Amino acid sequence: MVRFVRPGVLRPNRDKDTKVNKGHKGQNVIAVIAAVVCGVGVARAEVIDRVLAVVGGQLITLTDVIAARDLRLVAPPTGADPTRDLLSKLIDRELVLAEVERYAPPEPTADAVDAEVRRVRARFDSDEAFAAALVRSGIDEKHLRETLRQDLRIRAYLDQRFAAAGDRRAAAQEEWLGGLRRRGDVIDVYLPSR
Repeated sequence: MVRFVRPGVLRPNRDKDTKVNKGHKGQNVIAVIAAVVCGVGVARAEVIDRVLAVVGGQLITLTDVIAARDLRLVAPPTGADPTRDLLSKLIDRELVLAEVERYAPPEPTADAVDAEVRRVRARFDSDEAFAAALVRSGIDEKHLRETLRQDLRIRAYLDQRFAAAGDRRAAAQEEWLGGLRRRGDVIDVYLPSR
């Protein structure tokens, strides 16, 4: 999720009405040097977010993994590398969501989305703790609602697709997901820290 890029102070002025007085070119250079020396106009690159994977053109960032962890949107990690576990679940989610978009299951009702939001809120001791988790995750409640709406669509799709599987549903679903992984467009760039 890319939030914003702060433009540098020293960027080209593209305003057509602005004219540089060529006679004062030396003064302009001195002003720029003074600004740089004083630290006023130093443009710095900022790391906005760390891309961990790209699935079908959709970025999965470290912020997405943190949001999934802090808001408990996916099952808790079980392996030695929690980031890898959560990232794998988010990659699978994106692959499934692409299938959902292709077949368009029915939209969940607003009441169903509200119920999911209440379920997520109930995981926290207070409204303040919930709000703090949203801030830490870098998402707002509107983004959370959209994520939960997508999750409900995924559930409806899986219920429809694997309704006849019965006792074999989990195995059939895992086999199908394996096929999505094999033919999916996934670029995984996550490297665990040492």
